[in-house]
Amino acid sequence: MNWIGIQRDVLTIRNMVCDRCKAAVARVLDEHGVQVKHIELGEVELERAPDPATLSAALIGLRKEGFDLVDDRTAQLITRVKSLIVGAVHHSGLAVPKAKLSGILSDALHKEYSTIGSVFTEVEGITIEQYFLLQRIERVKELIRYNELSFSEIADHTGFSSAAHLSAQFKQLTGMTPSAFKSSHAGARVELDKVGGASS
Repeated sequence: MNWIGIQRDVLTIRNMVCDRCKAAVARVLDEHGVQVKHIELGEVELERAPDPATLSAALIGLRKEGFDLVDDRTAQLITRVKSLIVGAVHHSGLAVPKAKLSGILSDALHKEYSTIGSVFTEVEGITIEQYFLLQRIERVKELIRYNELSFSEIADHTGFSSAAHLSAQFKQLTGMTPSAFKSSHAGARVELDKVGGASS
């Protein structure tokens, strides 16, 4: 591995999908003497680049916890896109409106959205918008399971224009309506890092 991320004192880490993941990664790195400056889903900024032996030991620790370092620029980009979308959909309280998604990704990744989209589709086999929709559907499933909100409220929380729009999209992607999903308890949720394309 050439550890491209290390040259910028940044690690790109696959399979970070929640705050518990961030805590686990921070703990493993701390245990191996790697000082963390800032941590986000999918990306860790370091105080300084660790030596190869320290990094190798930390990598073994991360893999034991189900994480992995990403050292290819394309893979790093895909990982960051997924992490940003997961964060927006599952951890911000509200899904990012589709109209703003392109701006958020462009600003965060310092690239044109068309470039990001082309790379993502080439690698994953689906568009960013499709991946965004799949993550929103997983969030809908989660909210249905909680049984605290009406379908209209769930639609509002996940960026659908109405309960009818939510129902149509949900049925198209899962094969059942939200009501059927709620009553059946048969529709399994998908692990967030397994949603979408080939390199999840």
